Amino acid sequence: TFFGGFLAVSWTDTVQATLMIFALILTPVFVIIAVGGVDSAMIEVAAKSATNLDMFKNLDVIAIISLMAWGLGYFGQPHILARFMAADSHHSMANARRISMTWMVFCLAGAVAIGFFGLAYFARFPEVAAGVTGNPERVFIELSKILFNPWIAGVLLSAILAAVMSTLSCQLLVCSSAITEDLYKPFLRKNASQRELVWVGRLMVLLIAVIAIAVAMNPENRVLGLVSYAWAGFGAAFGPVVLLSVLWPRMTRNGALAGMLVGAITVIVWKQFGWLGLYEIIPGFLFALLAIVVGSLLGEAPSKAMLERFRDAEEEYHTPAESAREPVVVN
Repeated sequence: TFFGGFLAVSWTDTVQATLMIFALILTPVFVIIAVGGVDSAMIEVAAKSATNLDMFKNLDVIAIISLMAWGLGYFGQPHILARFMAADSHHSMANARRISMTWMVFCLAGAVAIGFFGLAYFARFPEVAAGVTGNPERVFIELSKILFNPWIAGVLLSAILAAVMSTLSCQLLVCSSAITEDLYKPFLRKNASQRELVWVGRLMVLLIAVIAIAVAMNPENRVLGLVSYAWAGFGAAFGPVVLLSVLWPRMTRNGALAGMLVGAITVIVWKQFGWLGLYEIIPGFLFALLAIVVGSLLGEAPSKAMLERFRDAEEEYHTPAESAREPVVVN
């Protein structure tokens, strides 16, 4: 990310995604084999606790809604939105959608399978369960070390780094670009050269990485807890703005700013008080949508040029790929 920027992120993401899907499919297969098959695994899981076979155990309506609301977060994640920049045209999005969703289904199914069948494995072999007793998030790490040759285990464990790095690289890129282009250039060095901006961006990559390391060094932090909070914050602050910017031509700059502020503040406040036990992204997303609409309607309407630009983008998006190509003239 420091040297190669967006192109480096795109190439390394491809390798990292391959590592992740390989590890998340291979590991549960070997766990199932180690416990004697799916039927034996199900018996072991049920013997440990019958409620382990109940997908909705300890879940009420609020909890189910909160779990489903994780999907709202995707609209506002910078490291996910940045990947759309790699597309050469919006016409390639159909194939990109099929590939990415297939990858996502296999990866999420594999992750769930590792956790589920890991219960069976450590129930059958409790003598090796010490690593997951204190921290269940280590289940993939422990299974990889136990079931595989050290060389293979090393490759599988590198998938954890791949998952971290694929997200981190995009986050670093987005943050450094925002600081450089939106803060440094407009307010500090309006006449900065491109070379200077590149080096400022690289320094910001290092600075943000150091801050991330400092946060990660706290042994009390848990991955899921940190991700859940950040997911809600990004999703509520930016998700409604992204959606309405492509769906509603009446949205204005002030409306967008109001939505980002209200969404972020709502998530922070709701997290502190935990009202209703509801995941904070839901009220944050809804209040942000309301703030965008109200803030936009209270201000001046977008200019005619802006509305025409919105209309042109809509027309181009709905133009078939064949008609969008330039005609070839043969002399």
